Amino acid sequence: MSDSFSLVRSRELSDVAEYAYAARVDPTARLVFAAGACPLDTEGATVAVGDHVGQARQVMANLRVALRDAGAELDDVVKCTVYVVSQRQEDLVAVWEVVREAFGAHEPPNTLLGVSVLGYDDQLVEVEAIAVGH
Repeated sequence: MSDSFSLVRSRELSDVAEYAYAARVDPTARLVFAAGACPLDTEGATVAVGDHVGQARQVMANLRVALRDAGAELDDVVKCTVYVVSQRQEDLVAVWEVVREAFGAHEPPNTLLGVSVLGYDDQLVEVEAIAVGH
């Protein structure tokens, strides 16, 4: 983990969540704001149509690239928001498992939302992040 931020866990809140409840960033840190990563291939086509998990994998791969290009890695993320087109909790959980696996032991604060529609044709998943750059 970076010296530029620390993840904050609270003794007064449940430890059930698989992420920190907050992050504190050093005021001298260079912040990286990643646009929502989408499940697009290099040609701009939506991958894994109809497959939440397949799209989540592509989204996290694309997020890694965007962060790396801006001088950050997944371990530098201090806040993440995950959008899933679904009204079914099991779809959100399936996407969350892919996101959690991508972050590994790093557990930044996260928000997981079910939404009605996203911007690209056949898009089911999008992940945006804020990170501390190097």
